[in-house]
Amino acid sequence: MGKVVVVTSGKGGVGKTTSSAALGAALAQNGEKVVVVDFDVGLRNLDLVMGAERRVVYDLVNVIQGEAKLSQALIRDKRLETLYLLPASQTRDKDNLTPEGVEKVIAALQSAFDWVICDSPAGIERGATLAMRHADIAIVVTNPEVSSVRDSDRIIGLLDSKTLKAENGERMEKHLLLTRYDPVRAERGDMLKVDDVLEILSIPLMGIIPESADVLRASNVGSPVTLADNRCAPALAYFDAARRLKGEALPITIPGEKRSFLGKIFGRKAA
Repeated sequence: MGKVVVVTSGKGGVGKTTSSAALGAALAQNGEKVVVVDFDVGLRNLDLVMGAERRVVYDLVNVIQGEAKLSQALIRDKRLETLYLLPASQTRDKDNLTPEGVEKVIAALQSAFDWVICDSPAGIERGATLAMRHADIAIVVTNPEVSSVRDSDRIIGLLDSKTLKAENGERMEKHLLLTRYDPVRAERGDMLKVDDVLEILSIPLMGIIPESADVLRASNVGSPVTLADNRCAPALAYFDAARRLKGEALPITIPGEKRSFLGKIFGRKAA
């Protein structure tokens, strides 16, 4: 059975969809069979980031409503044979997502893929809670800003109460992905430092994605950054984050600093 990963955040615009695409591509580039599922019904941006917007015929809601088979809705990436997309609907609303329908789709995907990455809408509404419900692992994406970190703390509370793991008395494996980090601004006090974010959220750090125009350029050409330029700093950070997701113990170096965060990452249990 494949692992189900939810990529979530409390605040919009933190790089959640970008991260879902980049991590999915990074895993696929390493030989894993991956599907990235867009749960943001009504908006649908994942297909744009992955360069598949013209190939969408059926979507997640069509499958849940019985209007299409799962195999008809899945879109295989043009560049990676083991990377697939299940797009969201742009013309329906989140009420079309049913708990029973989502459960069936996730179970079918788990049996066919090594990794099922659920790109959750921001916030705490229906689409977000359904995206996280069947997760084995949660990646909490946050920017080093007070409002983003505060909202992420709220999401951690939901992960510990609104998921199947929580209902069964199990602990959700959670990881922090810190995006848009700028060491110069952090040193000036314009954004939180890594230590500050870790102290507030108290979940293991999976990666630090530096602020970079490379991410925007990749999104504009419809490509995950790990495929658009696999040697740029954000791509390398996502590759390392994907390896940590698989269980490898890699040190994290804070951009602009020489010290390693290996002890802080793996010295505490997944909360």
